[in-house]
Amino acid sequence: MASSRRGLLLAFLLASFPTVSIAAPPPTDPYIWLEQISSPESLKWVETENTRSLAVLETDPRYAGLYADAVKIAEATDRIPMPGQIGDQITNFWQDAGHVHGIWRTTTPASYATATPQWRTLLDLDALSTAEKTGWVWKGADCEPVGERLCLLNLSNGGEDATSLREFDLGSGAMVQGGFALPTSKQNVTWENADSLLVARDWGPGTMTTSSYPFVVKRLRRGQPLEQAAEIFRGKPSDVSASPNSFVDGQGHRLTVIERGVTFFESELFVVDGQKTAKLDLPTKFRLQGFAANQLLLRIDQDWKGLKAGSLVGYRIAGGKVAEQQLVFAPGPRQSIDEVATTRDHVLAVIYDNVRGQAWSFAPGTSGWTAKRIPLPDNASIGIVSTDRLSEDAYLNVQSFTVPTTLWLADAAQATAREIKAMPPRYNAAGLVTEQFEATSKDGTRIPYFIVHRADIKYDGSTPTLLNAYGGFQVSETPVYQATRGKLWLEKGGAYVLANIRGGGEFGPAWHEAGLKTKRQVVYDDFAAVAEDLIKRRITSPRRLGIYGGSNGGLLMGVEMTQRPDLWHAVAIQIPLLDMLRYEQLSAGSSWVGEYGSMSVPAERAFWEKTSPYQALRRDGKYPEPFIWTTTKDDRVGPVQARKFAARMKEYGLPYLYWENTEGGHAAGANLKQAARAVALEMTYFTRKLMDPTEPPSTPVK
Repeated sequence: MASSRRGLLLAFLLASFPTVSIAAPPPTDPYIWLEQISSPESLKWVETENTRSLAVLETDPRYAGLYADAVKIAEATDRIPMPGQIGDQITNFWQDAGHVHGIWRTTTPASYATATPQWRTLLDLDALSTAEKTGWVWKGADCEPVGERLCLLNLSNGGEDATSLREFDLGSGAMVQGGFALPTSKQNVTWENADSLLVARDWGPGTMTTSSYPFVVKRLRRGQPLEQAAEIFRGKPSDVSASPNSFVDGQGHRLTVIERGVTFFESELFVVDGQKTAKLDLPTKFRLQGFAANQLLLRIDQDWKGLKAGSLVGYRIAGGKVAEQQLVFAPGPRQSIDEVATTRDHVLAVIYDNVRGQAWSFAPGTSGWTAKRIPLPDNASIGIVSTDRLSEDAYLNVQSFTVPTTLWLADAAQATAREIKAMPPRYNAAGLVTEQFEATSKDGTRIPYFIVHRADIKYDGSTPTLLNAYGGFQVSETPVYQATRGKLWLEKGGAYVLANIRGGGEFGPAWHEAGLKTKRQVVYDDFAAVAEDLIKRRITSPRRLGIYGGSNGGLLMGVEMTQRPDLWHAVAIQIPLLDMLRYEQLSAGSSWVGEYGSMSVPAERAFWEKTSPYQALRRDGKYPEPFIWTTTKDDRVGPVQARKFAARMKEYGLPYLYWENTEGGHAAGANLKQAARAVALEMTYFTRKLMDPTEPPSTPVK
């Protein structure tokens, strides 16, 4: 998320695992011991489960081919090297077969525009990992915005959210000797100036929230040891987190703020002036979007002083107060603001209209902001790849379900764009069509969904179909090019469906808030309604319908499997939440009370007592055999809920497959091969379940 809360989620963001705080377990839970993430007993259980499940999936005669195709796509050297603008340089982080951990490299804008840019390596992460005997995973670089020379590199051990920070000099191409170096922690850091950082991190006992994120911000000056950093802000242990942000616009105006995340969706914003901080009069529901024309840009997610929820608003801050409020853009009822970035004199925004992307450029003026639409292909997803505060150049990507990603160079001042790079097709999309339909949910709400399928399918319910959704945290699901699933599924005759259910952000804050806390059943009803609509149209049938989702989407899968097992024949549950009666005590769970509610509130607990998948499993349940997978080093959701769900299925004698990757964080893997393996295992599972004329018998539970 553009703010710290987006980083905690989204793209849901300690050298070893954090200690799990365990409240008194329910007396009926015999698997509390699996919550000890790295105990010998837990890891032995994982090893046993992995051995059993991999013996099924990796010995399937199709697995080797699926894995080879997935690796080939993941490591293809003709991918678009996505650019990062830093001063007069273009940087890129790159992984392939020869660079497993990856290299950070740079070139000139002119060279980048050619078909074969001449790259200079800045950092070889494979060499660093070997030298330090650590499996470093790249988490990005944060560069000082004025000089654009000094950068803080964020490095993660195995993919955890916790990172180590090291200062790097772009000019010399080396780590800064004696420079800033922050040891591993979940931390939020910003450049106050070239010689001063504002840092929120683990400062010792009592400085991390119950969600395992920092709430104390200190100023660390160059040359100071951490213990001498001066505290300037302190939130509360019950908060989600505190995050400093320092902005510089194209004219050199500066603004430094601290966002106190009270809940996942509610925050307070404080302006920093030396050792003082002052709370700003702003809505509590917002997303920080940037700084332009001396205005702090917020997407407000509630009605505020005459402006509608979902609007992009500019605030001029002076004297520690909000001096002026200006509307930049107010979306219509079927629109939402997805991304915002700033150039020298303009603001770029990606706006979705009925889940179709548009790019707009906004210019400040004496009478407010004016807008121009940037011409780009219709019926596509659009993303902002990179901008720079001293340039009007912006790189945008455009893609759809069947059209590979293209990179466009936009001029924000002129509101023009031209395609400069295109990724070759990764699968044969000839004969495929994309359609958008609507299903009617239980309460009458119309739920849009996309489907990609062969034009010549028979409408007799025989098409193997995968249905995916997320349905939470105001995250929008849009039509993106899924190269690997296209090759491993669509090319083989399968259909793919993306459902835009409530809980997401496709139609603004109201679409999200419709499914919060005890209202969440509508999210699950929406998903089931899409399945029923597919079956009613005879596109597919329960025997040929599979579903998958991860994180909050993994919770969605668990609920759908236990509530509506009649609708699907295969369920892939990825890095999931599943034990909602204890999620607040596990990993970063307490940060999501704003989304799911708290077990300390009787009505919210009552809802999850009947809905939580772990508790909803029944011995006599007629469930499809699920494929449950997670990662050991996920320090956000954690692996324990997936473990316990599988263990309970085993206790009940219910068929299941379980796999736990030992690296990867809150993702499929820590490198390209690991990610390819996860996809290949999942697609082997779906192929066995949905494409085979006669399904193989379920794996014996021992």
